[in-house]
Amino acid sequence: MTATAARSPGRKSKPPQDLRSEEEILAERRKGRIGLYLIIPGMAVLALFFAAPVVVLLGMSLYARPPGAEIGEFVPGLEFGNYATVVSAYWEVFLRSFLFAFIATVAALVIGYPMAYLVAVRLRGRQLLQGILLVLLIAPFFSSFILRTQAWKQILSDEGPVVTVLRAIAILPADGHLTATAFAVVCGLTYNFLPFMMLPIYANLDRLDTNLLEASGDLYASPLTTFFKVTLPLSMPGVFAGTLLTFIPAAGDYVNAALLGNNRDTAMIGQIIDSRFFKVVDYPGASALSFILMILILALVMLYIRRFGTKELF
Repeated sequence: MTATAARSPGRKSKPPQDLRSEEEILAERRKGRIGLYLIIPGMAVLALFFAAPVVVLLGMSLYARPPGAEIGEFVPGLEFGNYATVVSAYWEVFLRSFLFAFIATVAALVIGYPMAYLVAVRLRGRQLLQGILLVLLIAPFFSSFILRTQAWKQILSDEGPVVTVLRAIAILPADGHLTATAFAVVCGLTYNFLPFMMLPIYANLDRLDTNLLEASGDLYASPLTTFFKVTLPLSMPGVFAGTLLTFIPAAGDYVNAALLGNNRDTAMIGQIIDSRFFKVVDYPGASALSFILMILILALVMLYIRRFGTKELF
């Protein structure tokens, strides 16, 4: 009987002995402990400045107002009705906020992708021109967020150049205006979060191998076919990151809605949360709104990642 036949199928072979020396094993364990020590500060920061505030926010959202209490006076409790109250009152604002954020994200993608493609691909090799264009694209965003939004209020004012031109070509009525409208809010969101869309796409396209584009042309593919079959699929990780980085802050923004909107049919949920915290002094309601917004954004992001995650792009 051969050695192979003599082996029983159910018998487990002995694992190979560890040939490493005791010093090597101790060195590996020491490296593992060092890695653990290095992540402890980061985990502590996350626990202190993220996990703890979320727990406090959740607890405050369940506070109850005792009968006859003064404004802003609440006691700890389990008042789950706070969630039903704010949802029934502000569900339309949630939908409007996500709609504005979605439109701004799409607009930022349509504007930012060609800009990123021009700088990263078409101007490759011209480092000086690339640097100048990048500075021109990013430099305005070194100024204050509020100042940039106020500038859009002046640009879209009734005496501004945009309204004047639109009235001259009969697109906007003589008594029409753009300020205090949903259009102005979406314009502000798109402009203010455009770098969050453009920079990830630029970073991805900057690593694109242009030989693939030349090979596509050699195979008689048109420029449009090359873009949709080669360039766009290879840049999808940048598009994926840019859409997330744009949609998430845009959905919770309140500055653009407050400065460019009319506080009625353009109000966003961030604006409502700010008002209930500092004007109405309804801490449980504002906390419930904040927690609902966080959960909804997390759910949307998870669905987006599950459907369009980078692992499924290729």
